[in-house]
This record gives sequence, C-alpha cells and structure tokens, in this order.
Amino acid sequence: MEFPKLSAQFLINRLEPPKGKVRMVLDTDTYNEVDDQFALAYAIKSNEKIDLEAVYAAPFLNERSTSPKEGMELSYKEILKILDILNVNSENFVFKGSTDYLKDINNPEQSEAVMDLINRAMAADDDNPLYVVAIGAITNIASALLIKPEIIKKIVVVWLGGTALFWDNNREFNLAQDVLSARIVFDSGVPLVHIPCAGVTTHLLTTIPELEQYLDGKSKIGTYLTDIVRNFTKDTFAWSKVIWDVATIAWLVNSSWVPTHLVHSPIVTDQFTWSFDQSRHLIRSAYFINRDPVFADLFKKLAD
Repeated sequence: MEFPKLSAQFLINRLEPPKGKVRMVLDTDTYNEVDDQFALAYAIKSNEKIDLEAVYAAPFLNERSTSPKEGMELSYKEILKILDILNVNSENFVFKGSTDYLKDINNPEQSEAVMDLINRAMAADDDNPLYVVAIGAITNIASALLIKPEIIKKIVVVWLGGTALFWDNNREFNLAQDVLSARIVFDSGVPLVHIPCAGVTTHLLTTIPELEQYLDGKSKIGTYLTDIVRNFTKDTFAWSKVIWDVATIAWLVNSSWVPTHLVHSPIVTDQFTWSFDQSRHLIRSAYFINRDPVFADLFKKLAD
C-alpha cells in the first residue's frame, strides 16, 4: 500500500500541540473496562478546547465480550448510555465500527464509522485538521487509511496504545488485539501522537475513596463513573485503578500535562517489541504524564 509522503516540515508543523479549539472524533472500545467512559465524558465536557463531532465504536475481545463484533456492539450501547446520562443527542453522532480485526491490507474493514471518518476527514480544511482520538484497537482508523490514503493530509491521529518506547516489550491490549492495524498506522506516515500505556499513562491512578470524594453524588455522570469503578473489582484493599484513556483528551486540553517529543516512528514487530530506524518519518510520543492537573481538570468538569 502506497501512502502520500508528507515532508518532515509538514509533519513537524502538523504535530505541534494545538493552541486553539480542535475538531475531533473519538474511536473507543467503551465497554472494554471503565476508562473509556471517563474519556468520552471528559471530551464532551471539554468543549472549551474540543468540538466533538462523532463517536465510533471499536471492536474488542476479552472476558467482557465473546467476539470483536460483540465487543463493538456492547461499546456502541455503552456510548449511547453515556450520552443519555449527559443529555447529548446521539443521532448522526454515534457510529458502529469494525466487526473484526484487520486480517488483510487488501480487505479493510468496512463500517459506518470508517466511512464517516473518511468523509469527515476529506471535508477538513488543510489548515484545520480533524483530530482522530483512538483509545482502543486501531482497526477503524487503519481501515480508513487503507480505503482512502489521502486522508493522512487531513487528520492527526492521537492513539493510546502500545508501551513506552523505552519499555522492554510492547505487549499491550490495544496494540496486541490488532497488530496489523497498529503497524499500518505507524508505517503510513500519518501525523501521529502516540500516548503509550505502560511506563507513561500508568501514572493516571485513582482510588475509589478519591472518586467518592470528588465525583460520587456530585453529578449523574460522576455517580455512574464511580459506580462502574466500584464494580470493577471485589477486593479494593490498597487498590487503585489506572484511568488510561483520559490521557489523550488531557493532551488536547493542555499539552503541558502530557509532555511529548518528536521521534522517528518506531517499527511494530511480530515479537511484540519496538524496533527503531532513524530514517523513518517523525511522530510525537509522550514520555510522562503530570497526573495531578489531569485529575483536577477531569474531576471539576465531571462534577459539574
């Protein structure tokens, strides 16, 4: 697959943290655990920085689903539930995504979400890119890139997936579900902001007492989010929960909270490791997260 080649200067400019309000779509496996719900609500509540145009349901397969298709369907229903709690109209706003992971670059996954992403991206002004925030398996985005490679000129992908580039392995849930799609995104040359999991977003820990203090009973969405975390485990002694996915939204709200640097795009290997080639195109990758201001902003907005 041949993708348009973007110059290094174009990538450097496009990957600068946004200073104004951005157009954004969110691609999420919302029912996978409890963090996507926080990220979706955070994006909606951050309308001073984010114009959320659409939400896409992503596939997932774990103990909470029997297949990637069911994972996507469950995520679609969970998105609708969050929007209902927040009194947000879901019509022409939520789209079902891929029913399976990518198996063949010649046969990308077709879905409502993929086609909406392509249409929305191609309608973007050259100087006002569409930010595509992905917090699950990146199947929908890779499929859109394969169907319409020209969208790489129109979008910035912000993906929470894989591990820190200094980590000893790359065996992370979002990436491991669909390695082929991850490889396409890292190889395509699309402007990419990589938010790693282990080693970076693992700083985003909270506890049930903290959620009960700042969210529970403060708002309908705050109570719901506290409840799903309470129900996530039976043993809460000395227990905390990583709310991974809010890191992507936090970078858009205030990039200083999620420090990043420009690096050459790593290679996704079959051995679940990173490999490096300094001749490859540039991406932006996060190397740390300032946990406290992220949660302070999140709690203030979700308690309102």
